[in-house]
Amino acid sequence: MALQKQQKTALMTVGVIVVMGSLAWAAIPLYNLFCRVTGYGGTTAAADAGSDVVLQDTVKIRFDASLERGMPWEFKPVEREMELKIGETGLAFYEAYNPTDHPIAGTASYNVAPFSAGSYFTKIDCFCFKMQVLQPGERVEMPVTFYVDPEIVEGREAKFVHTITLSYTFHETDMPEAAAALSTESTVSVN
Repeated sequence: MALQKQQKTALMTVGVIVVMGSLAWAAIPLYNLFCRVTGYGGTTAAADAGSDVVLQDTVKIRFDASLERGMPWEFKPVEREMELKIGETGLAFYEAYNPTDHPIAGTASYNVAPFSAGSYFTKIDCFCFKMQVLQPGERVEMPVTFYVDPEIVEGREAKFVHTITLSYTFHETDMPEAAAALSTESTVSVN
């Protein structure tokens, strides 16, 4: 009888551990999905084309840039802010510069503030969708095409938003093998 009770307790403990482990494993993908769907945490939406509706109401868009600690690039918005009609397609540029003597790969993370505007801020095209590789001394302007979804005027909290800040942070990432091989070839051919 005592053995059955111990086996039942052990089985329940293993079951709890498996359930908790599964929940922990699924937490990040589920949280990311939740943020994409709801715009929570400033996560933006994505679209293939601009809005079909443009309102007369305007919204000010501010642009912010930062670098992860240790990232040697220089990175800034070309224009600090712009005012657009809600639903109008905007085009902004960020400038990045690699002052080092070697190529560096970077990936940009982003968010929108206030968080309530995140799901209404829609990117059509963005440098943040893919890794960027800058060669030594290279300076580039990187575009982001976007609009603010007209449904923002119906959003419970978002309808009171008149200024939206789009922030990017560049993080150094491992150099892709193809780019590393290309930079090695170009270094060899120069010498």
